[in-house]
Parts: sequence; structure tokens; C-alpha cells
Amino acid sequence: MSLDIESIRADFPILSRKVAGGKDLVYLDNAATTQKPQVVIDAMTRYYEQSNANVHRAVHTLAAEATEQYEAARDTLASWFGTTRDNLIFTSGTTEAINLVAWGWARSNLGAGDAVVITEMEHHADIVPWQLLAEEKGIEIRVVPIDTDQDTLDMEIFSASLSGAKLVCVVHTSNVLGVANPVADIISQSHAAGAKVLIDAAQAAPHERIDFEGMGADFVAISGHKMCGPTGIGCLLATTGCIEEMEPFMSGGDMIETVTMEKSTFASGPQKFEAGTPKIAEAIGFAAAADYLSKLDMEAVHRHIRGLATYTANELKSVHGITVYGDHSVADGSGVVSFLHDTIHAEDLARFMDAGGFAMRTGHHCAQPLLDAYGVTSTNRVSFYLYNTQQEASAFVEHLRYIVDKFGG
Repeated sequence: MSLDIESIRADFPILSRKVAGGKDLVYLDNAATTQKPQVVIDAMTRYYEQSNANVHRAVHTLAAEATEQYEAARDTLASWFGTTRDNLIFTSGTTEAINLVAWGWARSNLGAGDAVVITEMEHHADIVPWQLLAEEKGIEIRVVPIDTDQDTLDMEIFSASLSGAKLVCVVHTSNVLGVANPVADIISQSHAAGAKVLIDAAQAAPHERIDFEGMGADFVAISGHKMCGPTGIGCLLATTGCIEEMEPFMSGGDMIETVTMEKSTFASGPQKFEAGTPKIAEAIGFAAAADYLSKLDMEAVHRHIRGLATYTANELKSVHGITVYGDHSVADGSGVVSFLHDTIHAEDLARFMDAGGFAMRTGHHCAQPLLDAYGVTSTNRVSFYLYNTQQEASAFVEHLRYIVDKFGG
């Protein structure tokens, strides 16, 4: 099934706006955050206009409506991600979800000398929590390097790193290289070695269905704003066994069973980790985003996004002075293309492109160890999503050629 891209674009009001002196917006920063369709905006607005109240705390009509919508959002998302409502914990996004594993599970279940395996590909959100835990608990961090010639993890070193490991943390798809890791093999090897597995799926969830139970991981972290949902909402998918082993990450209202001045007992299941007033409107918007995506052929979405990235990467390789990072010849991966010019500073290039109406990212992308492995401190990055067109990709390449010819020396 092919995608009707123009029809899809009409669902996203921001795509019709003008930027940079009246130029059409070409939004190519989707790995950072995606734009929101009108149905998501409407769902959140409708909640605020008609049902705004706190959840789980009262019996009046608005409270009942808010609670029903919030918990219905959990059901919708659990179904979308191939699990049950009892295995989906709402978080503010992937970063909080990973921290919840670090402080809710690992802090209670790991001790001095226990090993956690991470990789050079990880986002800072999947590096820093483990470093902090190492300082506190004395855990050992084992780092799997990337093979920069192949743009893949060194799977021989990965296999050798598993002996005695208690937890393996791996990004599904790199936010810099756009390459997907062999997640099924990683999970299989890790479980055979007796380790639990945390998958950072922030860059994978936007363009493929995450089937949590089918995947077989112990934890999967996801951000809503990278898949048409609002910012400030995401989820941690966790097995029942892992949830039972976890201690509260935050404490306060609504995550308790009983409280006395001497002792408190806690709720069970996801509620144990959702202290305080939750992000009600955001959860409703996140579910609306999943409903929106459910009406599309996600395999066609993936092919479209990956095709734009492959085209762009191939074209950029022919531009004088440009180095492209990542292997875009394979079908697996995302819409990310990172590149660098040998004389035009990345930030300068981004500003030149913005003046032409092209929104792209520059910097270290919260992945400094990965860039260090390639010997660079920053890259430019374009990232495509379901509403981007071939015409936009071609226009981007054409304008980049113009900038390089003019300023590249």
C-alpha cells in the first residue's frame, strides 16, 4: 500500500506555515520531535475544554470523565505496543523511562560488582544514569564499542561482555547514524547469559510497530513526541516480573495503598510509579497519536521514511567536502542522515539552510561518545518522517549544493 503524502500533510497544520522571509517550511528535524496532526491537538483541547479535572481522586462528572479518558489512553497505547495495561507505565518520555529502570529496578536489584552492559551508540539518557548508579552502588559498566568502518556494534565484543552481566541496555535505532541494531539477537544472547534487557526505542517507535511481548525484552522505553504525540509524555513497557521487582522512583500522592505517620505501603502495578497528578492531556494526546498511526500502513511508512533518507545520503555523498555517517544501504534503520562538511562549520551550515526554509539539527545530538568514536564533535542531521516528500528531499540537496558552492571554498 502506498501513502497519500499530500493527504497526510494536510493533517498537520504547522506544515502550511511560512518561515525565513516567506519561504515554505521544510521540517527535517523529526528525530528531535515530530509535528502533531490536528486530531492530537483537538483531543488535548477537547479534554481541557470539556473534561478538565484530576484523575483517580473524585466521583464528580468531570473527574469521572478525565479518569475514563486517561485510563482509556493507557488501554489504547498498551494495545498499540503489544502489551497489556498492567505492563505500561506512563513517564515523561524515554529519559524518565530509562531513569525509572535505573533507580526503580537496578538500584534495588544490583550491587557492587554487578555488571551493566551499554554501548557507544547510546543517547546520554542511557549512559549517565548508569554512571551515577556506578558511583553510588559500585556496579561495573561494560561498554560495547562501535565498528566505525561498518557503522555497527562490534557484536563479538558484545558477546564477550555478557558473562555475569545482570542488565543490557541497547538503543534500538541510533539517533545519529540511523542504523538499527540486531535487537532480536541482542535479546536472545542477553537472556541466555542471564541478563535482563532494556531497549531504548525512542527512534524506532515512530516508524514501526513495537510489539513488546513479541520482542521479548524486559523493558522498552518510548517517547510520545517522536511519533506525532505531545511532548512531556512517554512510557516504560515492563514485564510483570520486573514491575514486581521495582521500587518506587518517585513517591507522593496516588502511588500509595496506605499512609500512616509511621509507615506507608504502595499500590501495585503501574500506579506505583505514577506519583502525583499525571500528564492527563498528554496521555490523551499520545493515545490520539497512536490512533492516527493505526490508520496508516506502518510498513509503507517505514519504506517511505527510509527511502527519503537513503536518497538524501546518496546525494550528499556526491557533494564536495561532505562526509555522511551511517550505512543507508540497508532496509532497516530510520530517517536520519548525519553529515559534516570539511570546511563549513556545522552550526554555520545549519543557519544557512534555515535561511532557505530548511529546519535541521546540529550539535552532538546527546551522543558524545558516539561522535568521539568517529573523531568529530558535532554533525548536521536531517531526519525525515511520514509527511516529508521527495520534493522536499530534492530541494534540500539542491540548496545544500548551492551553499557549499558559495561558501565551501
